[in-house]
Amino acid sequence: MDLVVTNNGTHNVAVFLGYGNGSFLSPTMYSTGSSSSISVAIGDLNRDQRADIVVINNDTNSISILLGYYEVSFENQTTYSTGSQSVFAAVGDFNNDTQLDIILANLHENTIGLLFGYGNGSFSNQTKYSTGSQPSFVAVGDLNNDSQLDIVIANLGDVTISVLLGYGNGSFENQATYLTGSGQSSVALGDFNNDSRFDIIITNYYDNNVGVLLGYGNGSFANQMTYSTGDGPVSIAVGDLNSDTQLDIVLANDKDNTISILLGHGNGSFANQVKYSIDAWPSSLAVGDFNNDAQLDIVVTNGYHLTVTVLLGYGNGSFANQTTYSTGDQPFFVALADFNNDTQLDIIVTNILDRDISVLLGYGNGSFADQMRWSTGSWPSSVVVGDFNNDRQLDVVVTNQLASTLSVLLRYDRGALKDKIEFASEAGSRLQNVVVFDLNNDSLLDIIVANYGTNNIGVILGQANGTFSNQTVFPTGLNSSPYSIAIDDFSQDGHADIVVANHGSKNIDIFLGNGNGTFRSQPSDSIDTGFAPSSIATGDFNNDGHPEIVVAYDGLDYVDVFATLEIVDFPDRRKYSTGSWPLSVAVADFNNDSQLDIIVPNWGSNTLSVLLGYGNGSFAEQLTYSTGSQPVFAAVGDFNNDNRLDIVVVNRQEDTISVLLGYGNGSFANQMKHSTDVRPSSVVVDDFNNDNRLDIVVTNLYGSTVSVLLGNGNGSFENQTRYLTGLGPDSIAVGDFNNDAQLDIVVTNLYNNTISVLLGYGNGSFANQMKYSTDDTPYSVAVGDFNNDSQLDIVVCNHDTSSVSVLLGYGDGTFANQTKYSTGVSPTFVTVDDINSDTHLDIIVVNRGDKSISVFLGYGSGSFANQMKFSTGTGSLWVAIGDFNNDTQRDIVISNDDGTTCSTAFYHHSSILTIILSSKMSFSTLESLPNEILTDIIEKYINGIDLLRAFSFQLNQRFDSLIIQCQRLRFDFIQCHQDDFRLCMGLLPAYIDKIEELAISEENTPGQVYAFLSFFPSFAVFKRLQTLYFHFDSE
Repeated sequence: MDLVVTNNGTHNVAVFLGYGNGSFLSPTMYSTGSSSSISVAIGDLNRDQRADIVVINNDTNSISILLGYYEVSFENQTTYSTGSQSVFAAVGDFNNDTQLDIILANLHENTIGLLFGYGNGSFSNQTKYSTGSQPSFVAVGDLNNDSQLDIVIANLGDVTISVLLGYGNGSFENQATYLTGSGQSSVALGDFNNDSRFDIIITNYYDNNVGVLLGYGNGSFANQMTYSTGDGPVSIAVGDLNSDTQLDIVLANDKDNTISILLGHGNGSFANQVKYSIDAWPSSLAVGDFNNDAQLDIVVTNGYHLTVTVLLGYGNGSFANQTTYSTGDQPFFVALADFNNDTQLDIIVTNILDRDISVLLGYGNGSFADQMRWSTGSWPSSVVVGDFNNDRQLDVVVTNQLASTLSVLLRYDRGALKDKIEFASEAGSRLQNVVVFDLNNDSLLDIIVANYGTNNIGVILGQANGTFSNQTVFPTGLNSSPYSIAIDDFSQDGHADIVVANHGSKNIDIFLGNGNGTFRSQPSDSIDTGFAPSSIATGDFNNDGHPEIVVAYDGLDYVDVFATLEIVDFPDRRKYSTGSWPLSVAVADFNNDSQLDIIVPNWGSNTLSVLLGYGNGSFAEQLTYSTGSQPVFAAVGDFNNDNRLDIVVVNRQEDTISVLLGYGNGSFANQMKHSTDVRPSSVVVDDFNNDNRLDIVVTNLYGSTVSVLLGNGNGSFENQTRYLTGLGPDSIAVGDFNNDAQLDIVVTNLYNNTISVLLGYGNGSFANQMKYSTDDTPYSVAVGDFNNDSQLDIVVCNHDTSSVSVLLGYGDGTFANQTKYSTGVSPTFVTVDDINSDTHLDIIVVNRGDKSISVFLGYGSGSFANQMKFSTGTGSLWVAIGDFNNDTQRDIVISNDDGTTCSTAFYHHSSILTIILSSKMSFSTLESLPNEILTDIIEKYINGIDLLRAFSFQLNQRFDSLIIQCQRLRFDFIQCHQDDFRLCMGLLPAYIDKIEELAISEENTPGQVYAFLSFFPSFAVFKRLQTLYFHFDSE
């Protein structure tokens, strides 16, 4: 983001261009002609996809419009080490991951280097392939018609060229060599005999000729045919120079200071050369249409005269007189691209003695602007252009020959402004505020101004040619002095309305729009504020789908929010008993009635609770099954291939897992136990050996291993096979990290601050772990594609350093070093989802230490915005994500370690969602409970299936027992500002049989019902647990 500042008293505005890291360039000043420029608005007024600026000139009663345009700039270079004296670079997608890669000619190593692009502007270390002696130039194309890119290399030291055919995965066949002439300095590809197969042309510097090798279309080539050139041909380019649809050749001859044109006959042969004299020492050339006449032109570097020469073509193979443009010292290499997105070709040149590059922007008429320059490394010998970070801006790669490095200069869009256009308002209007918006639905931005001095607002409609209509005014009332404006659709009719803050009359007005740029002549309503409003804005602050208005006042230390209220939905509350200390939950349909059911492992009672769902959000009382000692985790799968779901439970204390086979009616067989390593902590279920039978992988906290138990498909499992991890593996996730269609696993190592990646072979076995550093105490892990490169990445939450680590995957089973983001205090759980529906994965973290969750919105490039924090309950441990109210937006449910759950509604306008699964309490005596325990509880009942799906989203995560945290539920159905109904819960007196008297009391005011529900059935003083259900007619 950039900043625009109005400078009152200096007749200008200042534009601060941002670097994107919170810092800015020094300001650029643009004149407004006014000493009182007090307000500014920004928008694309002429539909050129550039931001323009509208400035209010208070003293001259006018507005100034400054139109934006592209100005090219590049970030500081990033350097990569290469081979010895890398002299040339080319680009292409050599591994078919849709990201551009770089190929280098390493002159003194007799190799080429391949750097794979990650799509974010960074590159891997180079992979090298042998060539002939002293590779000096590279060309890229599909030489054998297999749709994979191949490489041709000119070998300066041994009179050959090398051809390396690509496999499409970033690797190549061994080179095939072909004899050429002496001193090959440049190579290019083209179809010179019209057989739809690439041919090769090469400059033979010491032989003063060009070699043509016709291709057979299978990656092999005929012997070269040679054609005479000037003295010392050093650079070559291809194009149709005489408009006969046949490819021609143009060469730069650096010894006799000429260029040679060889017109092609279309059968692989060429006419004799035609030469043109140019400046001294032409080292490189390129062809393109610089003046938009559909004829090819030529640009040549002149090393000794510090210029480039442009020769405009006539389209018949001849060229106009040359025009020269200044560059840096000793321009060496030239390339063409459109850097400022104006559809005109620009020139980029490397200056080897100045260690920089020059960019000359083209005007589209054959002429060019003065150069702009950016630093590189030592002796920049070649340049190549491409979009390396997928931002639709062309970036630059430069080979630095003497430094043996590669410079990557990522382009960013540097904004600039043209001369102002001025529009006058009424005399005495004292313009105060300006906004831009499309008021008449013509896709053109219009201007709205607050005329403080004439007590009205002015509407200036935009025209298709970038100009504007005369102002139409709408009165705001006598002595109203309109001060601030905002736009929104208050009437929900799809038309823009205007809200105005009137400083003089101390109120706000709303003008309802007709959708054609006109408004009702008088405001529809006035809202008295009592104080002079100074600024106004709108937004949907309560997520009810209607805009609210926020107002700030002169001299006051608060703001007012004016909101539209709606009747809330009727919620319903459900609570279900489980065993003692339920630590995790899983959701599935266990009785084949198409309704979701719940299972809960109970750490304190060594049981598993099964609650069968009725499909209306309610559940039957629990069925309990014995497990091993201290069950902490459960997962679900069909282990015996009978199309009925089974359960696996992790028993931490006795180092086993329990398998309970399901009968398909909601009941289960007795457990079968299988040994694990020491202190199993979590489990995942999947088919790791591709036999269509589910297998089990368990993390062993104290054993520092994972146990793999391969399934036999009949409900039994092979004995465990253990694989080493780091110290204290506690959380596990599954994915295909190396794109071999086999499942791999990633494990957090709690005690040595690493994660372990174990690549699967597809037969149920795994490679040795590869470790990657995290921050301190990694508690939880999740996987997803964060940079949209179709490769899985990893995110880990680090408990002791209050951070998350993001490790981007390369798609080969390896990962980049971690990038860290600060979270809340002591994060315990992490998951990923697209929270804001922008098709980019976001990160959600539960912070136990400060009772919050952190949301990191993803940019889709592998980086994330700073956290947004939301308060939860006490000691949050676990989170699940889903769309609980069917509004297509993602919502979040959190469990807390005191046994409560709460939910946070993101990006939707429904009420808070909560589900209560179980409860526990630790008061020593009943008398120690205060009367205040008779408090209230809020819950939101949506569709039961969708609500419970919250907990199916993360089947393998754990959280401590749930304690109900009571809150108030109040209903004002008819909006009379009196409670029509309240629902409460709390402790009952010892004599439960009087519940009816307590539930409906004569002391209650008419229209109110109080329901008192016990949630301590285990205390002997209570006879039973009683639940009251309330039905409100058909609703």
